[in-house]
Amino acid sequence: MDPVTLTTGRLLLRAVGPRDTEAVYAACQDPAIQRWTTIPSPYLREHARGFTERTVPEGWANGSMFTFGAFLPSGGELVAALSLTRHSPGAGEIGFWGVREHRGHGYVTEAALAVCRWAFTRLAIDRVEWRAEAGNTASRAVARRAGFVLEGTLRSAIDNKGVRRDCWVGSLLPSDLGLPSTAPYVPARA
Repeated sequence: MDPVTLTTGRLLLRAVGPRDTEAVYAACQDPAIQRWTTIPSPYLREHARGFTERTVPEGWANGSMFTFGAFLPSGGELVAALSLTRHSPGAGEIGFWGVREHRGHGYVTEAALAVCRWAFTRLAIDRVEWRAEAGNTASRAVARRAGFVLEGTLRSAIDNKGVRRDCWVGSLLPSDLGLPSTAPYVPARA
């Protein structure tokens, strides 16, 4: 699939590429991003180059992972990065990080909602799952603001730099955003 561009009220979302290597590298120097995500630590320029020149284009080309940078339209400044990874037909997982200087403005939530709407309407995804290491309250706050339903804690479900850790899990369904599903869904009785 060719990369797509999405817009929101305040953001331009497009695939990150070689021209964004330095911005990705600079953002990923943030200790919080290195702590709470599975990116390498220390994060080197070669990691950023591999991400922007190989990982992102390959994910789009083979339809396995759709990575967007969220940029301010006025100056083109990177404010966040988001990836939607396809796990199985009809299901995907979203991951994201926000650039330290731009946190607290709702950019990641706005971008996450745009990516989920796109996945529901263009990729026939019927469930977007969010996972974050237990304790990552910033990620959980974004997920909640985006409408994800928190479903629980999975034990030893994330490998972060060689250490197994518990993670929180939540989901967003098309119906949570007032959109139709591509497949019938029958929820469990309460």
